[in-house]
Amino acid sequence: MGCNLKDLAPAETIILSELAGKKVGIDAFLTAFQFLTTMRDRSPEGDGLPLRDANGNPVSHLMGFLHRTTTLLSIGIKPVFVFDGDSPELKEEELAQRRARREEAERIHIEALEAGDFPLAQKMAQRIVHYSPQMVEETQQLLDLLGVPWVTAAAEGEAQAAVMAAKGQLDVVATQDWDALLYGSPVLVRNLMDDGTKRYGRIINAQQINLKSMLEEQDLSREQLVDLAIMIGTDFHPGIKGIGPKTGLKLIREHQTLEAVCEAKGKELPERLDEIREIFLNHPVVDVDDDRLVQGDVDRKGLVKFLQEERQFSQRRMDQAFEKLTQAGLLRGAGQTSLFSF
Repeated sequence: MGCNLKDLAPAETIILSELAGKKVGIDAFLTAFQFLTTMRDRSPEGDGLPLRDANGNPVSHLMGFLHRTTTLLSIGIKPVFVFDGDSPELKEEELAQRRARREEAERIHIEALEAGDFPLAQKMAQRIVHYSPQMVEETQQLLDLLGVPWVTAAAEGEAQAAVMAAKGQLDVVATQDWDALLYGSPVLVRNLMDDGTKRYGRIINAQQINLKSMLEEQDLSREQLVDLAIMIGTDFHPGIKGIGPKTGLKLIREHQTLEAVCEAKGKELPERLDEIREIFLNHPVVDVDDDRLVQGDVDRKGLVKFLQEERQFSQRRMDQAFEKLTQAGLLRGAGQTSLFSF
């Protein structure tokens, strides 16, 4: 999830209709994980894993992308989904730690199911979710059928979206990852895909953070923000022990650079510092033509085949999606589709 800049970034609550007409770059991988970790088998003796069709294939990601994407389209938002490419080599240690935690959770999950401890199994299931290459391909196929543009990044998806936003190809970047600001996204929107949902007894609202306003309020340059993030801790460096957001902000204001902070405080300079900075300030991206970022035609028959006939999506779920697509002006009418019970 990158560096937590919550305490430093003033967020403004917005309503989704304020984004109508705007091209929104959405972090596809984080979005998929939201769906896979929330839409799970929570029946009394459920294993807690993502929902599956009659053949045992996961469908939570497709349910989530269908529902939320058609909702955004019905509001007038123009989504562009950005998928992760290859992870930077500097992230390998972080990824290895994640794999180790997932393997341990998988072990506990299996033991809990064997012991009939379903609450524990469901708790562990949330930690072993994997957005597989097949799921990625299925998601992209669904987006193609919806006519929604998508891009595969050279590396980090939120970085690709941030650079595209900085170039004016996107109006905002939607992700839960604060790193989008470090990558230079002028505007970050959080909670876009779960706006209006309930969590821990409260309603979640979308929030918008403006990078320029944040830098001015904190009296920082973007380069100093990156140095601050490295001190706090990122996916590419664990951070400097004893330095949190508030202390780090005070130190970077006083000493201007990370090198000066380390010298003044007797701290060891992070290894490969210039490489980490380069990841944030000059992240590798793919060039995307503007004509690839335009909403295309909806393939209604293709959606019926892909979701209903092959994955048993219900008539009700399909009708809701078609109604929203009609509201968006992308279908003339929902029409009739064959009935399946999901």
